[in-house]
Amino acid sequence: MQAMRNPRKKILFVITKSNWGGAQRYVYDLATALPKDQFDVGVAFGQPGLLAKKLNEARITTYPITSLQRDVSLFADVRGFFELLRLFRIEKPDVVHLNSSKAAGVGALAARFAGVPRIIFTAHGWPFWEERDPFSRGLIYLFSWLTALLSHKVIVISNYDLSVAKKMLFVGHKTVRIYNGIDFSSPLDSGDVIRRSFPKGARIAGTIGELTKNKNHIQLLKQARKDPDLYVAIVGEGELRTWLEEKINEWGLLGRVKLFGFMPAREVLRGFDTFVLPSLKEGLPYVLLEAEAAGLPIVANRVGGVGEILDAKDMSEFSLARMVGKTAALYR
Repeated sequence: MQAMRNPRKKILFVITKSNWGGAQRYVYDLATALPKDQFDVGVAFGQPGLLAKKLNEARITTYPITSLQRDVSLFADVRGFFELLRLFRIEKPDVVHLNSSKAAGVGALAARFAGVPRIIFTAHGWPFWEERDPFSRGLIYLFSWLTALLSHKVIVISNYDLSVAKKMLFVGHKTVRIYNGIDFSSPLDSGDVIRRSFPKGARIAGTIGELTKNKNHIQLLKQARKDPDLYVAIVGEGELRTWLEEKINEWGLLGRVKLFGFMPAREVLRGFDTFVLPSLKEGLPYVLLEAEAAGLPIVANRVGGVGEILDAKDMSEFSLARMVGKTAALYR
């Protein structure tokens, strides 16, 4: 009888890609940290990757949605809608928590058709801030607004994005700001793998992030080209790797700029003398929180919620426990 009076809430997260970026880490942290006596958690994703592997290792139920992909494809998007609709009708979640633009747009519509009692959408930095032509940005804004409109609650991860949501018709009143959070007590490794890759005494500017246009890694290469005493460590993988390698070769930077591929931030941060974040677009970057926790000098573009981290007087606002607690309250 007690179990019937207090059943666990069934939470189903939905995300497009299962690689490892900020949105994926957010889903993983919530899925693994929510109290197991209160919540039954599952994660649906499109493209497989590290997130799926880590969730399986943590024994979190996963649901591959084969048609869900980041690129625009009407046929794939329609199939993704029906895959999600079928999943929602079979699993009957109490809450669907949507993440990333594509999964959120398709998922919000499917969740409405399935009659999901509570639909929550987290905007990990509004996508219409990306550098695109005016027509594309307008279209992305429209789809973002429709996704928020179809959701019962919208989470933004910075005050910057909250101010934007407040101006959206019928959306502002149901939007809340919940900062991303990290475990500040988690130990940092020595960063020796970075140090050993450069000459002794080298001044190393390091950054961590997916190799995409938004992360603006080319700016670090340009700076190294101007400053012969600057050494640059770029940690991350992505679609621009080959292009960056070509530029490193073309500009004669092979000895001073190195691409390390994907590595957890806490394994490499102590190898940097300065942490650099040249991003053109951000939500509220986890890696900047970790750089702050590591006590590194920081040079960053004040985009999205970056300034809110740099100006914070109390870093406990960005704790994992606070993020989980505030989000869990929206599920109840």
